[in-house]
Amino acid sequence: MAISIREARPEDAVEISALIISAIKETNAKDYPASLIEKLPDNSSPEQIASRMLTRETFVSVKDGEITGTASLDKNTIRSIFVMPRHQGFGIGLALMKHIEELTSKYEIKELTVPSSITAEGFYQRLGYAKVREEHEGIEKIIIMRKITSPSK
Repeated sequence: MAISIREARPEDAVEISALIISAIKETNAKDYPASLIEKLPDNSSPEQIASRMLTRETFVSVKDGEITGTASLDKNTIRSIFVMPRHQGFGIGLALMKHIEELTSKYEIKELTVPSSITAEGFYQRLGYAKVREEHEGIEKIIIMRKITSPSK
């Protein structure tokens, strides 16, 4: 099955929020303490998602009318890559990443960064991203990863 990716619309914010919160609580929970997992959704309300959509290019994957994944590009930083837990493992994250990486030639981006969770580090490594450093926001460990791109001339 082909994965359909489109630009997110403001009315998608509620569904994107639910998707992100679900992924954090179900997928990331194995790598982070429960106290942190309970706080992470505070940054993913529909209002916050809609606000970030004003400054980032945000995309969603859609299957049978349901949003199954999301990703955004903020200048040269890939942000908010999440796939609904029951749809993980079917290439949706990969399709979203390829979609965003295709924009690098359009925007002449020479280097992409992604702040990765512990959970997603291996996924990004398989796509050619290398760990640059670790940061901590409170008790949350974030792995900053980078990939050099080759924009078309």
